[in-house]
Amino acid sequence: MPRAADETIESPRSWQAAILTLVILSVGFGAPLLVVVGLRQIQSDLGTDRSVIALASALIWIGNAIGGVVMGRVAVAIGMRWTAVLGVVSIAAGLALSGLGSGGQGSIWAIYVGHGLLIGLFGLGALYAPLTVYVSHWFDKRRGTALALVASGQYVAGMFWPPMIEYGNAHVGWQTMMLIYGGLMLAVLPLVLLLRAPPELRVGTPSSGPAPGRLPLGLPPIAVQVTLCFAGFFCCVPMAIPASHLVAFCGDIGIPAADGAAMLSVMLTCAFISRQLWGLLADRVGGLRTILFGSIAQIVTLASFLTTRNEVGLFLIAGAYGLGFSGLIPAYAVAVRDLFPAREASWRIPTVLMFLMGGMAFGSWFGGKLYDLFMSYQMAFAVGVAFNAVHLVVILLLVVRSARQRTPQLVTAAE
Repeated sequence: MPRAADETIESPRSWQAAILTLVILSVGFGAPLLVVVGLRQIQSDLGTDRSVIALASALIWIGNAIGGVVMGRVAVAIGMRWTAVLGVVSIAAGLALSGLGSGGQGSIWAIYVGHGLLIGLFGLGALYAPLTVYVSHWFDKRRGTALALVASGQYVAGMFWPPMIEYGNAHVGWQTMMLIYGGLMLAVLPLVLLLRAPPELRVGTPSSGPAPGRLPLGLPPIAVQVTLCFAGFFCCVPMAIPASHLVAFCGDIGIPAADGAAMLSVMLTCAFISRQLWGLLADRVGGLRTILFGSIAQIVTLASFLTTRNEVGLFLIAGAYGLGFSGLIPAYAVAVRDLFPAREASWRIPTVLMFLMGGMAFGSWFGGKLYDLFMSYQMAFAVGVAFNAVHLVVILLLVVRSARQRTPQLVTAAE
């Protein structure tokens, strides 16, 4: 019997799916932090430039971006459970390859293949975007809150893993820590096997999203999709600079590596806490307006990194930055579900996330490249502010158009 339009699909199983996903992503997103925390040590051991090692982080985001689109289709074909199994095993294999690589240039290429192909493309690519779509199908009324929760896996990882990784690097070395963390990834497999299929979608219910044939914001769907992708790239370039370089930045200005790792944990702890509040906001005002508010918060706090090298001041700025930027990525997923039919989510959300992750990849590498050129992160932070300003303008235009759009229109031409 068809579900009434005002009936919710949400149930205790919805929150079980969200919490299970949060745990899986919290462990999965710890894998990229091994290079972030060990950046200076790996650079020293391999005798190469900062940007060469930073490229490993960039390759993870590139692989995650492309893999999200491909694995979104795979999840539709074989189910989320087995797609996630592939992701977990691939991350463990990528860490093993990176850690077992021999010294010299061979080790650099082992890290590149392990991080870009296995951890990024087949690992996080099979987890992050497909699980985001998966959870979005479990919710209709509190979708923003749920997506904010599961997207916080990256920040839960940032709260717990950096100090442990730094301790392990200091005592057993970064190669051994990669092997240890790979074993931890395999321990997540029993949880992955608990993933269930989401409720069936029915047209005309809140869970199904806008009806097919409606023009989002009164524009051709392809125009809105491309604009969101463009904006997402410019959003995540500045986001990646503190996320990938904060620990190294601290070491360069005389702050101990352990304190730098603690600062990263503070930033991501604040991001986890505030992301839940951003999710509540998205449920009330929608995805686009939440992106706008998050972009304003990000540009203000990112610019603050240019103002001090004092350790206490940087701890405060890192915390404020975490509070500000954390709602942006899940708000993009909410915006896609707000603007497009649910049946299109399996490719629209991963496509937008591909450009978000592409921005993270470019920002991670570009921050290291600017450091190599100027031997300082000041220029990297300044360029990040400029990228954020472009993002802010684009999203503001979409929000203004959304406010002016009163009645949806039927599509009269093909996308």
